Amino acid sequence: MEMAFHLCSSPSSFLQDRHYTRSSLPCPPSSKLRSFIFPRGPDFLSLRSKPSCRATAQVSVDGAVAQETRDPVPESPDSPNPDGKTGSSSRSYIWVNPNSPRASKLRQQSYDARYGLLVNVAESLNSCGSSEDDVFGVLRGLGDKILEQDAVVVLNKMANAENAVLALKYFQQRIRPRREVIMYNVTLKVFRKCRDLERAEKLFAKMLERGVKPDNVTFSTIIGCARMCSLPTEAIEWFNKMPQFGCNPDDVTYSAMIDAYGRAGNVNMALSLYDRARTEKWRVDVGTFSTLIKIYGQTKNFDGCLNVYEEMKALGVKPNLVIYNTLLDAMGRAKRPWQAKILYKELISNGFTPSFATYAALIRAYGKARYSEDALAIYREMKDKGMQLNVILYNTLLAMCADVGYMDEAVEIFEEMKSSGTCQPDSWTFSSLITIYSCSGKVSKAEAMLDQMLEAGFEPNLFVLTSLIQCYGKTQRADDVVSTFNRLLELAITPDDRFCGCLLNVMTQTPSEDLDKLIYCIEKANPKLGNVVKLLIKEHDSELNFKEEALELFKSINADVKKAYCNCLIDLCVNANLLEKACELLDLGLTLEIYTDMQSRSATQWSLHLKSLSLGAALTALHVWINDLSKALQSGEELPPLLGINTGHGKHKYSDKGLASVFESHLKELNAPFHEAPDKVGWFLTTKIAAQSWLESRSSLELEAS
Repeated sequence: MEMAFHLCSSPSSFLQDRHYTRSSLPCPPSSKLRSFIFPRGPDFLSLRSKPSCRATAQVSVDGAVAQETRDPVPESPDSPNPDGKTGSSSRSYIWVNPNSPRASKLRQQSYDARYGLLVNVAESLNSCGSSEDDVFGVLRGLGDKILEQDAVVVLNKMANAENAVLALKYFQQRIRPRREVIMYNVTLKVFRKCRDLERAEKLFAKMLERGVKPDNVTFSTIIGCARMCSLPTEAIEWFNKMPQFGCNPDDVTYSAMIDAYGRAGNVNMALSLYDRARTEKWRVDVGTFSTLIKIYGQTKNFDGCLNVYEEMKALGVKPNLVIYNTLLDAMGRAKRPWQAKILYKELISNGFTPSFATYAALIRAYGKARYSEDALAIYREMKDKGMQLNVILYNTLLAMCADVGYMDEAVEIFEEMKSSGTCQPDSWTFSSLITIYSCSGKVSKAEAMLDQMLEAGFEPNLFVLTSLIQCYGKTQRADDVVSTFNRLLELAITPDDRFCGCLLNVMTQTPSEDLDKLIYCIEKANPKLGNVVKLLIKEHDSELNFKEEALELFKSINADVKKAYCNCLIDLCVNANLLEKACELLDLGLTLEIYTDMQSRSATQWSLHLKSLSLGAALTALHVWINDLSKALQSGEELPPLLGINTGHGKHKYSDKGLASVFESHLKELNAPFHEAPDKVGWFLTTKIAAQSWLESRSSLELEAS
């Protein structure tokens, strides 16, 4: 009994490439193609006639010509079947006992067996030598009757770019493909796997020389290769070539171009294409979403990063580890450590294992935001997993420790860094340690760390010298301050505003007999500042207008140091008992909006806000506020039911004392009726009646004294 059958398709990965469902080989004659299907029942084999040519035309690898591998058809598509008939058999099914020898033979004759051979050949080609003899020798194992389908399967399974070119040459010498572009496309796919754009471009040129017209798949594969090679500019160039060959990009190609334009820095084009993608519902891959998040992060549109992430999830695209790492990095630069924590928890709950990039992004996010405990927890987790940190991460942790005053933790990290064997301290490493010791007043340890820095071959930079001057100032070693300043001049380092601010701060801690030494340094570093300081400290026969000189100074310095300068200058006035000049400086600070929102008034409460002020500035502000209250009372103005002073509840990172504790004792000295509120930390409150009584008695004492 005659029996015809069709192949059982093998699960080639090539079938999963979306583009190739649009391309196909021409449909072969149907006389030899029948279905060979094993039904679920255990008692029989089912032999079913092959579906129509149109139904199978979309499968280019396994479906269209696979049966020819077993029984090749004549060269002409119009040739009759061996039995003289054309078309499908009139019989749809033939029942065969699965235990019969015929069933076993049919299984062996199916394309599954041939497909396995082709996969083995591809694996051999990947590992064999790269000479023509080596490659051709492996391919001769396929025999003489090689089909286009065989070539496509072998090339598609290869991962050796050099040997793929020789394999293509072998197949071209032995078969006449119906659609040669497919063989080129699968070879290009090998180059994409190997990230070999140079070979891909050379093969494209040979393809044109041979007269083969490229299709959409050709361009999308080369564009994908350029993407994988991190060459977005080349991807754009290939994209722009498509119209020359009559190829119209589809949504998959456009999606790839969002990524390419974004990586190439053409943000406007990338975002424009993304807008189209949302409108036209293109399929956007996860890599492109990652690039979009990076784009929004680079433009500091951090809400845009999160919006893309939510849109991605709404479209059913599952985030991968790269997406999470990109988001964590963006949230770190946005100074949103709380959102980094949320994303990290989600990453873990979704079953991902954090990578080095994950931990690095978290350390940067937590470190910059001074989330010290979280940053140190991530550091310890990395060490527990045997991960080695780089110098940037070590320095991030040490800088955070310097910011929050974690001396012991910094020393531990520093010693771990030195013993790691993978990275050694650099200039910034030593700077952080010197800063920590300096701010803590550990002079000998700061100097020892400076010696280590010099032994390691690093000269102290401006940051280090600033820290040392601060350290010597804390311990009232004016001569060492001067010698450090002279060292700065010897190294030809130009003092900046922060360095001068540090000198000014040191002056507020220096005994009056040593102030001249520091005035010399300040005059050299910033003549305008030196002029203002001399007007404060020294007596002059014809005194210049102090307020005008101070105004010129504030106009010449950066905005981020103006409050520090004003605080220090007022502290100098208070130390020298120059209350009038302190009030002038405070008034100037309010006029220039260096100090803002210092006083507030409502129907129920008048308040004085002293957060971020130095002690001298806060005492001066209190003096001015009390005078304002007295004037209001004398003019008949009604005081509110409640009056309050807000000092804040924080403590200095390198001190056990905050403004609140110092202020409490000062208010007692003034016999002021303000008492610390038990339910509002950092607030000192009093009632209208108590304040009015105190202000009236204070005015009476001042009159008696006059």
